[in-house]
Amino acid sequence: MNVNRRALVLPLLALALLTGCTSAGTTPAADAPLPTPSQLTLPAPQSAPAPGASLAGPVRPGEVRLEPGPFTDRVKLERLTLDKGSAVGGHLTITSDISDVLALELRAAFYDQQGQLAGTGTFHYQEEESEGAHLGPRAAEGGIDFSIPAEKLTSSPVTAVLSLPVLVNE
Repeated sequence: MNVNRRALVLPLLALALLTGCTSAGTTPAADAPLPTPSQLTLPAPQSAPAPGASLAGPVRPGEVRLEPGPFTDRVKLERLTLDKGSAVGGHLTITSDISDVLALELRAAFYDQQGQLAGTGTFHYQEEESEGAHLGPRAAEGGIDFSIPAEKLTSSPVTAVLSLPVLVNE
């Protein structure tokens, strides 16, 4: 008998929660406006950790390293170059599936010969739609070329470390 009550109570409780009943047994006013998408708030994304003040391990001039992170197993980074010590360039391809990239953020930390942080840079990509057409490169069509210029350099960088804090794809 106890099991049968649970079988009835649990679905009724779920229905009450889905229909918006409050703990007092009342429903929200029928004329209460529903929130619009612009009023909805999503949790803020966690920001990537700040780059280390010094580089761990030996400094190899011209080297571009990839810092392991939550998305690095979903992408392939190719043709990584440190261009004249002032920008990191390369090509990113999604490997986990063949969907379009909707948003992407790559960060570069630039280090000098002594392994001290010399500056940082960021690359942002946001796919936009205009009249049904995709603007910009699409991951399904070969990936995204990127260039991350160094900002506010304190010394001449010789190596860089990339991180991938944001990746949103369909």
